[in-house]
Amino acid sequence: MPQRLGPLLLLVLSLSVQAEWHSGQWDIMGTRIDANLWQPDPTLAREALAAVAAEMHWVDHQFSPYRDDSQLSRLNREASRASVDAPLNISPELSELLARAAHYSELTDGAFDITFASVGRLYDYRAGERPDPDTLAALRDAIDYRLIRLDVERHEVYYADARVYADLGGIAKGYAVQRAMDALRSLGIEHASVSAGGDSQVIGERHDRPWVVGIKNPRDPESIAIRLPLTDAAISTSGDYERYFIDADGERIHHILNPDTGTPAGDIASATVIGPSAYDTDPLSTAVFIMGVDAGLALINRLPDFDAVVITRSGQVFYSDGLMPPED
Repeated sequence: MPQRLGPLLLLVLSLSVQAEWHSGQWDIMGTRIDANLWQPDPTLAREALAAVAAEMHWVDHQFSPYRDDSQLSRLNREASRASVDAPLNISPELSELLARAAHYSELTDGAFDITFASVGRLYDYRAGERPDPDTLAALRDAIDYRLIRLDVERHEVYYADARVYADLGGIAKGYAVQRAMDALRSLGIEHASVSAGGDSQVIGERHDRPWVVGIKNPRDPESIAIRLPLTDAAISTSGDYERYFIDADGERIHHILNPDTGTPAGDIASATVIGPSAYDTDPLSTAVFIMGVDAGLALINRLPDFDAVVITRSGQVFYSDGLMPPED
């Protein structure tokens, strides 16, 4: 007859299982970074968490628009003075980021465009300020990814218009999450999650079940609107609740700008994209938000291995063809 486990032994077993899960939190890149991983060796677990933090710090230092010594700040200072005959030499990493951004600009017919910052940098969401109509009109045509002339093989670039300004905010966090996941895999970690604000990626499982990632309620970001089970996947959400102010007319002025107008995009409250890598879901979620429900979901439905959930300002929820609405 089998013996019952005593309360003390049950407690020891519980602590043993929990001890193999390790987590870390950091405030980097202007957002909260969370990492969770399974690893029986606590020394290796600490090394793995340190690697996540190191990757996030590296991306922040290299590509932050708020650091004067970042590669991105140097690009914006010097690429406008460079030319086809005297281009700016940049790192392979920045060259790769610019090439990936250009790929998604072309794929989305310009909906994703890192040169939105030619106008976007004039918005101050804390102060509740935006560019006046004359300034907007004068700079609107500087939003054009094709004005960034990149030679990806030589790692050379120049801006074809001195008014151009680039911001990697729509792709850098996804890039950082992917680098962190690559670092974890290189250390032999098989079950982990890493998130940076609205961008998350998971590998393996949690407690022998899929990871469950929540999509925030756009009008109550402290609550979850939809939960999705994920295994070996990434998920990114772009929302109008992240940085915004309400103007005198009651209009929500948020940070996701339509490249065609230089003003806040459309009628969507949040757009979520699921796919293999955060490096891809990050720019795609921005593009879907800007393109709108019909065009955005049509794009995702054409892309193998990607799905999307769109929530409108009126609270309607739309899914790509690969997703069925979850049960209540």
